[in-house]
Amino acid sequence: MPVLLVQALWVQLTVLRLPEANGERSGRCGDGNKLNLLIIGDSDAAGVGVDSQNDGLACQLAARLDIQHHVNWNLIANTGDTSVDIINELTALPAQPFDYVLVSVGVNDVTHLTRSNHWVTNLSTIVELLNAKFSAPKVLLASVPPMHLFTAIPNPLRWWLGLRAKRLNELMASVVKGNSHCSVLSFDLPFKPEFLAKDGIHPSKLAYQAWANKAANAIG
Repeated sequence: MPVLLVQALWVQLTVLRLPEANGERSGRCGDGNKLNLLIIGDSDAAGVGVDSQNDGLACQLAARLDIQHHVNWNLIANTGDTSVDIINELTALPAQPFDYVLVSVGVNDVTHLTRSNHWVTNLSTIVELLNAKFSAPKVLLASVPPMHLFTAIPNPLRWWLGLRAKRLNELMASVVKGNSHCSVLSFDLPFKPEFLAKDGIHPSKLAYQAWANKAANAIG
């Protein structure tokens, strides 16, 4: 544990800090059946790792869906957001209809040492809020990324964070089990070094492309 604490402090002091992507966080595109889409979450949802929102998750997902849909999309995301922060964001958001909601959360719960029972409660609250307040949309909970592969983090800290991420993903699966309105969007593609941005932590443009493709396939 002392080694992990020292390494965690070293990472905080030395890892490159990348800004959130520039660009619009809402828009309309495409023709066809109307689809109201919300992307909400942490720095990954905010596009950290690329310069423009056009290369981030939200815009790339909307661009893939607009082939068959008229997409009305909104992005609400902030660097550092935990599951508690997502609950607060949804509580403050005015009630409105969404067909699909993609939630990116978990990395900061790993680093903030969110307890397992609190994680389960928070995810359940997020799903319940979305169901009650936003016209029962289909909810995609993005799995916590493979933190044991984050090259900016040294071992054994990287290994330990990976174990925590794996545990939170197991609990996430238990939350959505038996819920027809909610599923886990797993990033189970073979990992490539080029999936990481220059900070060695956040997704690259290539990773956001792969993530958007998986989400678009899940939505249909």
